[in-house]
Amino acid sequence: MAYAKQTVAVGGGELAVGVWGETGPLVVAVHGITSNHLAWTLVGEDLGRDHRFVAVDLRGRGDSRDLPGPYGMARHAEDVAAVIEAFGGGPIVLAGQSMGGWVTVETAHRRPDLVERLVLVDGGAPLPLPDGVPARASEADLRSAVEQTVGTAFARLTMTFPDVESAVSLWRGHPALTEWTPLLQAYAEYDVTPAGDGVATKAVLAAAVRDAQELYALAGTEPRALPVPGVFLRAEFGMLGGLPAMYAPGDATHWLPGVAESTIDDVNHYTVLMGERGAKAVIAAIRGAAAA
Repeated sequence: MAYAKQTVAVGGGELAVGVWGETGPLVVAVHGITSNHLAWTLVGEDLGRDHRFVAVDLRGRGDSRDLPGPYGMARHAEDVAAVIEAFGGGPIVLAGQSMGGWVTVETAHRRPDLVERLVLVDGGAPLPLPDGVPARASEADLRSAVEQTVGTAFARLTMTFPDVESAVSLWRGHPALTEWTPLLQAYAEYDVTPAGDGVATKAVLAAAVRDAQELYALAGTEPRALPVPGVFLRAEFGMLGGLPAMYAPGDATHWLPGVAESTIDDVNHYTVLMGERGAKAVIAAIRGAAAA
């Protein structure tokens, strides 16, 4: 099964993507708010046997970090649409984890001609603001909300490290990643870039803060039905490896009327995609959507 890095022309430059497989139905996948395309490695390695599985580095992340703003779901949706068209067009199965779920939902609303079905992995439905963050949130409030929700993964955006292994060690100590694997090692190493005499994360702070404005159920938000069929895979546990989960049971069906919601037991917000148990469930959901 072949894997290759490629780029796709988008507004302002080239968007980096990882491609598993050379033939078969196209599936495009989108990562979370500070993540990168290697989060989809386990899924890509399986689906790449009989699909073309394309995972993007969103604008402001991974090797797309130098693409200019503006950021936000609408801009990311434009980029994802360009990727779909570059690989032959749709309609296709579009998958998104965490913030990638919002991106895929926005893409489906804007370009339903390109999207046949959605697979949402612990993301895509609005999030309530954490306690203490006002409904009319300022940029500082939103940054606080992201810090509370994302924790270590967000804190690293303001940090520099003397070397790659020092940056990797931050991930090794993450409470949700208790079983370190070659995938997590490769994911963490890909996440860093030279910065002065050391390294820093590739994810751009301004991109994460701007995108965070659209991740929360602010005052006046109403449920919004999906324009295409979709499934929502809820992780039993949350960002820090335990409870609370990112979503309570029923949240997805409330905010996204018509979506088929299910829970994957014994996985958290990270291992739902980057652990064997979670990846198997995501693979099954994507294969089922593609077959449908």
